[in-house]
Amino acid sequence: MAETEGTIKSIAVNRKARHEYEILEKVETGVVLVGTEVKSVRQGHISLQEAYVVPQEGELWLEGCRINLYEHGNINNHDPMRSRKLLLHRREIDKLVKRVAEKGLTLIPLAAYFKERRLKIEVGLARGKKAYDKRQSIKEREVKQRIQRLTS
Repeated sequence: MAETEGTIKSIAVNRKARHEYEILEKVETGVVLVGTEVKSVRQGHISLQEAYVVPQEGELWLEGCRINLYEHGNINNHDPMRSRKLLLHRREIDKLVKRVAEKGLTLIPLAAYFKERRLKIEVGLARGKKAYDKRQSIKEREVKQRIQRLTS
């Protein structure tokens, strides 16, 4: 995650993203939530597995992120799959949108965590891996595990 200033409490990590994509750059963003979403996220009811980021009209939107309904909510509970606006400075958004326009690049959420009292989403600028890249990553991981077992 980004630089550590204050307390950071990890909520969710998108492990699938690191397997499917080569991460070129990481950015920490804020996210606009409604009341019951915050309570549900604090309980750990968030999934980034199928999530992605879409630039629309000069803004970044988090799509496909599931935040389950708050258990003690009422009729004012939120929609679990709604689009959520990501918060960044204008020049950062413009820079990312320009990079996404390049061939084969996309924005994907890597992790969700609380920094102090605010929910942050770590977004990665990524390029899809080919099948042979995935096999190479698996081989490297297995070698590291084997070395770890032998040294301990």
